[in-house]
Amino acid sequence: MSGKTITRADLAEAVYKRVGLSRTESSALVESVLGHITDCVVRGEAVKLSSFGSFVVRPKGERLGRNPKTGEEVPISPRRVLVFKASNVLKKKINDALTSDGSAGAAG
Repeated sequence: MSGKTITRADLAEAVYKRVGLSRTESSALVESVLGHITDCVVRGEAVKLSSFGSFVVRPKGERLGRNPKTGEEVPISPRRVLVFKASNVLKKKINDALTSDGSAGAAG
């Protein structure tokens, strides 16, 4: 893995270079798309991006956890978690890239 993190600015720059919008318009477009996705998942809606994957909010009930330092049981309150599930198309691209890099045989 390269360890590079893709930022909003990187996405806006990619839109600027590939689509031809101004940098300001590109940044606004990226912010708008991410804002819309955020609004949907906050409302508990699933967001499905064809050939990429789905963002789904799932409820997690209250459970008992354990403090690793003391071993003491601690209640963990119920919450909602965001889960990303990659599409089969994305999974295939990831695995094809792995085998074309000569990294075949790696665990996984």
